[in-house]
Amino acid sequence: MKEIPADRFDEKKGAQKTPSTPGWKARIPAHIASLPPYVPGKPIETVEKEYGLLRAVKLASNENPLGPSPFAVNAVQQALSSVHRYPDGSGKALIDALSSALHLPADRFILGNGSDEIIALLTRAFLGPNDRAVMPKPAFLMYEITVRSVNAVPVDVPLKDLNVDLEAMRDRIDADTRMVFLNNPHNPTGSFIPKREFERFLARIPSGVIVVVDEAYIEYVRDPDCLDSLNCAGEESPVVTLRTFSKAYGLAGLRIGYGVMPSEMAAILNRIRAPFNTNSLAQVAAIAALKDPGFVEKTVTLVHRELDFLFRAIGDLGLTVFPTQANYFLIDVRQSADALFQRLLAEGVIVRSMTAYGYPEYIRVSVGLHEENVRLVEALKRCV
Repeated sequence: MKEIPADRFDEKKGAQKTPSTPGWKARIPAHIASLPPYVPGKPIETVEKEYGLLRAVKLASNENPLGPSPFAVNAVQQALSSVHRYPDGSGKALIDALSSALHLPADRFILGNGSDEIIALLTRAFLGPNDRAVMPKPAFLMYEITVRSVNAVPVDVPLKDLNVDLEAMRDRIDADTRMVFLNNPHNPTGSFIPKREFERFLARIPSGVIVVVDEAYIEYVRDPDCLDSLNCAGEESPVVTLRTFSKAYGLAGLRIGYGVMPSEMAAILNRIRAPFNTNSLAQVAAIAALKDPGFVEKTVTLVHRELDFLFRAIGDLGLTVFPTQANYFLIDVRQSADALFQRLLAEGVIVRSMTAYGYPEYIRVSVGLHEENVRLVEALKRCV
């Protein structure tokens, strides 16, 4: 018979007692208990219900304003009758499609439930307690969260004029550094990393340091000097490129992304990922989306045209807008971003306050359809 621990035994009743504090709470490691939660943007349905609105506009999460490719929608509809079957755990068909599209060997790819999962796999595989990971500040919040979740140490390097400061990041790399995170174009600022600066940075990286370049918005880049990290990747390179189908391809709700890295590194991540980490509908949708480059071109054209419109219209309001290579941009509203965020919610326009990112008077706006962007401009006229 299993002995009941003394602190769980009620002597009068001779039975197990319920502790006042659940024992599992005391066993939570401090580095897990202290993690900040990731707070996503408010869903449209929630805002409409809270404010009694019939048609809210969401310009907060950098989503594709056109929705998904019709090719992807059709592929998902055809695959629905097979959802009782497990997906291909290796994602071979999608990886082969990516390999063909990008002209890279298939064994250098790994799929993820969004590129977020690949970030988590990288930290689990290559970071341990007290290892250091250098990253820009601010940046995508999941870099810090996943690093801290394995009891490693995030090393924040402030931006320089809203740009990633590669020189300062290199200066923060020491003997305990195992990983560097970059996002290009940068989120939330929309700035980019010039390829020549990155090449100089890479040449100075000590052996054994992995450089993760998150290129979730790379399809929207206009500047020819912007880094494309796939051109720097190879079997002997420490570079990991992360990309996603969530943005330009319009498949955010299906959660499908991929990483490109040395084949031995991909093999390590494949050992620790979940057996069926990408679902069957996401896989077939992504394959179909790759066959529809015209949809991505249409999306990018729309975003660039609407960016030009928004920069003119918001500039006419006397507000400062910042250059971007992505499908979002920052606005200096010269007042509390949180307060303006609430006023815009009441107008049925959802944006993102940058207070949590260290910019208490900035908001980030995603590009929407033209009529959505007009609503934003009109709401700003009334609220600013």
